[in-house]
Amino acid sequence: MDADHVPEQEIRELIEQRAQTLLGLADYLANCPTPREALTRPLVGDLLSQSMQLEEILDTYDAGKSCNWCNIRSVTAAIKLFSDVSYELLHVLQRVPTYHLIPVERDFVAATNEALGFTNLVLSHAAKEMLNQARQLGLRIPQKSALANSFQESLPKGRLPHDCGAREVDTVAGTVTLLATAFLNLASECEDVRATSRTQPQDYTAPDSTALSEERLRSLEFQFHNLQSQYDTYVSGTQAEHLDTDLPVLRGHASVVFHLLRIATLFAHYYERHVNRQRCSVASFTGHLVDPEALQLVLMNYSIAFIDLYTSRAVSLCQEMLKRYAEVGRIEVSIPKYRGFHVRPSTLIAKLVHHYGSKVQMLLGDEVYDAGSPLDLFRANEKINAQKRRWLAQEIVRLELVPEHCDPENSASIVRSVVLALAQTSKLVLYEQPLELPDRICSGEGTLLEKVTSETARLLAMGKIDIGIDVNAQFVGDKRVLSDIQLLAEHGYGEDNYGNNIPLPKQFAYLRR
Repeated sequence: MDADHVPEQEIRELIEQRAQTLLGLADYLANCPTPREALTRPLVGDLLSQSMQLEEILDTYDAGKSCNWCNIRSVTAAIKLFSDVSYELLHVLQRVPTYHLIPVERDFVAATNEALGFTNLVLSHAAKEMLNQARQLGLRIPQKSALANSFQESLPKGRLPHDCGAREVDTVAGTVTLLATAFLNLASECEDVRATSRTQPQDYTAPDSTALSEERLRSLEFQFHNLQSQYDTYVSGTQAEHLDTDLPVLRGHASVVFHLLRIATLFAHYYERHVNRQRCSVASFTGHLVDPEALQLVLMNYSIAFIDLYTSRAVSLCQEMLKRYAEVGRIEVSIPKYRGFHVRPSTLIAKLVHHYGSKVQMLLGDEVYDAGSPLDLFRANEKINAQKRRWLAQEIVRLELVPEHCDPENSASIVRSVVLALAQTSKLVLYEQPLELPDRICSGEGTLLEKVTSETARLLAMGKIDIGIDVNAQFVGDKRVLSDIQLLAEHGYGEDNYGNNIPLPKQFAYLRR
């Protein structure tokens, strides 16, 4: 016998002693005539606590790597995880009336009960398998005892009086802005997860895909938990909570999304850790303890679907809240250096405006543009390019770049020399080097100066050259949005002078979704 191995009899006696309470609970659940009614928070709380303790002692002795003990270790893990999920579901059912949830297309309570029915079947199956494993290992199972009364949960209606004095906050507007903006950012952060709920059932991917991996879901779970904690720390019990009744509604949506993410994380964990795991070659039970397809279905149809629905409702709520407390301001920023408001900068600005849901206008000369519309911003290029063409013509004349007398056969070389001369002023940028021109370009009516100016303007329109003149635009709207537009402009609207993408500050993570 290996000196590092614990004697089998000793470990069996230890596990038998430590498993007695859990085996008693498993026996109660396995023989309960109405398991769904028996599934109360006191029961699943005890199942969770006892399975955690047994799993810890099993892991202390590497039970997961031992043929004799890996099966009971696997069943213990299932009981722990699905007890945890069941507790979350029961908590949600209990708290739904206090969440002030905005109605959605589906019946959330019915769906929660349906999900609870699934976890109940898993726990009932796992309880029976736990007893089978205990018998095969020769563990003593405690005699049946009347546990039903211990797990009843009859709660009186009503609540305790809210007679604590309300705490003061600096401003209601500041509180609303902080929380609503934080929720909007999180909503954008989890867009990849939310998008999976809009796929057809036949297109569902496995839960270990990037968006629905345990790692991804756990990260979002922590972020929403932090938002809920932020509310409870700085808003709960304050005057602001009484003055703006949408704040408790926002808190309810943050809470329900947090709990749904926690449930989704646990489901993803079980799928990745246990469903996909290679079984021991001497496994004493066949098939899966949990049906993978049923697990995936409840993950998608319940957790992910309602995460998307309630996040969408809360996004609209946050945008309306921000509009109520909007402080209108005005900023002046430079236009994008590379080809003005082309597709990328126009799209980024519009996404930024839509993120907050506020109305923002861009003023350029005597024209007004909707900053939330990429196409409307793109229209501003007409005015910008007109200014560039005027500057181009003025500079050609001012610098006397076109000789009074020249051979029309040399028109292409004249245009090339004009372009190179302007490039030396650092106002003109060449995007095509060497600059290719047809041999003869100055056809049609007009003086040579007019033809050269026209041809140079054509190169500008084709994107072969650009003019780096200083043109500023003004934006008018909510100061929060303007602050982000200002920051975006300071970082080149995500591009350098040659149109290459450059990293944006982390504050703009929502623009990358």
